[in-house]
Amino acid sequence: MPTRSNQGEAELNFLDRLARTTGRRTFLHWAGLTIGVVALGCGDDDDDDGGTGPGTDVNLGTGDTGVLNYAYALEQLEAAFYTQVVASFYAGAPAAEQTMLTDIKNHEVIHRDFFKAALGAAAIADLTVTFASVNLADRTSVLSAARTFEDLGVSAYNGAGQLLTVPANLVTAGRIVSVEARHAAAIRDLITADSFAGSDVINAQGLDVVRTPTAVLQAADPFITTTINASGLPTA
Repeated sequence: MPTRSNQGEAELNFLDRLARTTGRRTFLHWAGLTIGVVALGCGDDDDDDGGTGPGTDVNLGTGDTGVLNYAYALEQLEAAFYTQVVASFYAGAPAAEQTMLTDIKNHEVIHRDFFKAALGAAAIADLTVTFASVNLADRTSVLSAARTFEDLGVSAYNGAGQLLTVPANLVTAGRIVSVEARHAAAIRDLITADSFAGSDVINAQGLDVVRTPTAVLQAADPFITTTINASGLPTA
């Protein structure tokens, strides 16, 4: 585990690399997340980076790297979905809904690109996804799928947080899941006015759903054609 001074140096070096390799606007979007990220691999002693070439099966890897690749896979899925939705909105989509869905799409793209940059050479390849089961021309079908993805994403981060060992990575995950929860609430309100949650996602104790990586990947499997090997992920 790095010392406080070494950790601060790693954070600054990481920010410097992002500033030099991304556009200014993208970097500024990322800055609020990257400030809490140390160089990946701290707390992850293995040499398996989980990376593969395009179009092949992917191995998430182990330790914190594996958990962050798991999050990266889900962000790829969400970004791809909203990109298709925004490219051709369903018939009759009001301007306010178009704006909201565009904002969500932009957030998911930022999350996806953030993880890709943070993981570097350890990042898994781009996934191949499919939304054949979603009628992108139909509002109900699109919003139902969006609710599924957002609720799944929140539960995934809730379940993955305990698997991270580097505190800065946990802080970053917490800052992302709070945004995902805002998305989930907004989508639910579009489906049913003046509603933001339900007993299917929040229990009687007021706590959100927690899902393991195995459960999440099984739920996401119909939308991801790339085979994902998550066998190396920590379980506790």
